[in-house]
Amino acid sequence: MLVQDAMTPLEVEVGVAHTLRQAAQLMAARGVGSAIVNDPDGAGPGIITERDILQAFAKGPGAGESRVGEYLTASAVYAEPDWSLDHAAAAMIDGGFRHLVVMRGGSVAGVISVRDIVRAWAGERGLLGRASAGASGEGATAPEDAIVGTA
Repeated sequence: MLVQDAMTPLEVEVGVAHTLRQAAQLMAARGVGSAIVNDPDGAGPGIITERDILQAFAKGPGAGESRVGEYLTASAVYAEPDWSLDHAAAAMIDGGFRHLVVMRGGSVAGVISVRDIVRAWAGERGLLGRASAGASGEGATAPEDAIVGTA
């Protein structure tokens, strides 16, 4: 399977002047974990992720009004739509991140995340729906060798 088969099409774009709160609100509304950052002075599109936002908020109060440009990953690694999922996963492991910006012909086509890759691999193996059949908790099953805990 290829990146183009598993990626999430471009959902959220923000600028460097947006606040972290604005970026987080847009990401939450779309149910995604990252936003493409358009930086007119940058070498290419950047990305801000839920992890970047979480780290900013951990620094103390007022982080919500900080600008995206202060926290974005400007040196984003770009994937090609025709990369294999193995290639994308290796790039994530090598770089220590969970999202890749997918570029097609010099334009952002979308984002691929670790979750997208796992979902695609699970689908190929017929595992989708087995552990989350009852996501509400009713009728949910987990593989026999899964460690299940309670909070």
